[in-house]
Amino acid sequence: MVDDVLKRDATDQLMALTAKRVSAVELLKAALAQHERTHARINAVVAVDLERAMERARAVDDLRTRGEPLGLLAGLPMTVKDTLDAVGLPASSGLKHLRQRQAEDATAVKLARYAGAVIWGKTNTPVMAGDWQTFNGLYGTTNNPWDEARTPGGSSGGAAAALAADVTALEIGSDIGGSLRVPASFCGVYSHKPTWGLVDQHGHVPPSPGSWSQRDLNVIGPMARSARDLRLLLSVLEGGPLAAKAPPSDLKEARIALWLDEPSFPLDPEVRATIESFAAELTAAGAQVTPIASPVHMPTLMGAYQVLLGAVLGEDMPASTLRNLERMRGWARWRMAGGAAPTSNAAMTLAYTATHREWMAADAVRARLRHEMSEVFGRFDAILAPITPVTAFPHDHRPFGRRKLTTSDGQAMPYTSMLNWISLATALHLPATAIPAGPSASGRPVGAQLIGPLKGDGRMLALAQAIEENVRGYIAPAMPI
Repeated sequence: MVDDVLKRDATDQLMALTAKRVSAVELLKAALAQHERTHARINAVVAVDLERAMERARAVDDLRTRGEPLGLLAGLPMTVKDTLDAVGLPASSGLKHLRQRQAEDATAVKLARYAGAVIWGKTNTPVMAGDWQTFNGLYGTTNNPWDEARTPGGSSGGAAAALAADVTALEIGSDIGGSLRVPASFCGVYSHKPTWGLVDQHGHVPPSPGSWSQRDLNVIGPMARSARDLRLLLSVLEGGPLAAKAPPSDLKEARIALWLDEPSFPLDPEVRATIESFAAELTAAGAQVTPIASPVHMPTLMGAYQVLLGAVLGEDMPASTLRNLERMRGWARWRMAGGAAPTSNAAMTLAYTATHREWMAADAVRARLRHEMSEVFGRFDAILAPITPVTAFPHDHRPFGRRKLTTSDGQAMPYTSMLNWISLATALHLPATAIPAGPSASGRPVGAQLIGPLKGDGRMLALAQAIEENVRGYIAPAMPI
């Protein structure tokens, strides 16, 4: 019976706990047993604090027995991404020296504990959360529960894999370049990239441990196996109920813009076909789905996003690397003048070494494009768009410059194309909810994102839940876990 509860979403697990059909200790032991069963194959959870977790679970059970008031997540076993500090489980971000220190709870972790969650493990991430695959020299490679030869995505790849493998029902991840949405798409689960600034970033590594900086572009958000669970956890992480007014759950009142065409963004035919079929399902359910062209001029946005992103990532680079990049600025400007792509090595060299004046210019572009988006959201409740240009791809640990993405029809595209579809929401600080769109023709999950206006988090999550209840929701991996 406990194993059956473990397969359900967090809301159902919490209902079972409240009804005393299962205890917090029993549910924690079940989660740990599932971790042990799947660890050798998936390698999702890479650090465990069993003693503290068991003590916490017993305390919750005792409080429940005595009829004491309990938090929203009371007794629920949870894991968190290994970029978030936790007492007894400092964030390693894939680096040994970061693991060997004392740490306090990150703000997000503290809020989850305050709500009664039983934090028991950390999920794997690439080094400094800097890849769309999840592997590092400290903990190794995390595999996709749908196909162990393929990546679960990154950088919240361990989190998404743990959800799909029934090891956890709720996760806290982060996103600066698709790190919540890409793994959700590759593993067939849900995630929400909040409006920038909605969730406190303190205790996230990077930046350096102890920093109070609320980094531009980066966000911390929930991951789950249902949209209603996203709403639950986000209400905890933001420190109160969602302030945004949610739309009616009747899909007949939803106005959705379908964005599948951008000349500079290649898209695998399988991904396109899956999202088109999903859009047809939404239309059949009564939603008003309207195809649109790119909502803003995407080459302009990508140029600004590269500078904004490079300024953040460059801060974490060794001084010697930055000096080398500074010496390459002349070459990079020459390459860009010759028409190099906004995601090229030359563009990134300029982005990593941007001056404050250059950053200010990019920020001004962002402000103008965000203003343009207000007109789009005057006509539509949300934009439905791809998350990734391909489905989950085979593990590839070569240097970035040697990696390529290959579509189902054999076409190659740059690895940095992974930045394309996620860039709009990230660069403009907009909320985006990743939802399962269905399996591709090859049987792999395809996710889509619902992009909304600034502070429209509640509206996107309510729409995602309406879709979940009326069209389609989470599907477990086809292979046995």
